[in-house]
Amino acid sequence: MSELRVTSRFVIAEGELSERFTRASGPGGQGVNTTSSRVELSFDVARSPSVPDSLRPRLLARLDRRLVDGVLTVVASEHREQLRNREAARARLVATLKEAAAPPPKKRRPTKPTRGSQERRIAAKKRRSDVKRNRRSRGDW
Repeated sequence: MSELRVTSRFVIAEGELSERFTRASGPGGQGVNTTSSRVELSFDVARSPSVPDSLRPRLLARLDRRLVDGVLTVVASEHREQLRNREAARARLVATLKEAAAPPPKKRRPTKPTRGSQERRIAAKKRRSDVKRNRRSRGDW
């Protein structure tokens, strides 16, 4: 496995990732009991030299609930093979970091409704009012 490219400026070196393998639950028959195919991939967001200094506060703020002492851990156990779980964990880590590193969306500039849309709205309200008024009993029995 090689380095992970999150963005053009944010590339994680192989040595900064920590992998741990455990036995996974789920499909796999007798192999589930003997093979350690579940992968826990950890990356230290708070102290990593790979994270650009301008990006670190945003990552720490957005991943705050998922971090334990500044370390982000991703788990993959959906495949029966350890290698496929390693690939899935790396893909999940990159997706999580890419989402957290994305710039905030632009502020919405409020606009005024057009005159036509206001007139259509009022006309629709009047039509609805007429429908409801015509449903009422007249009281002239």
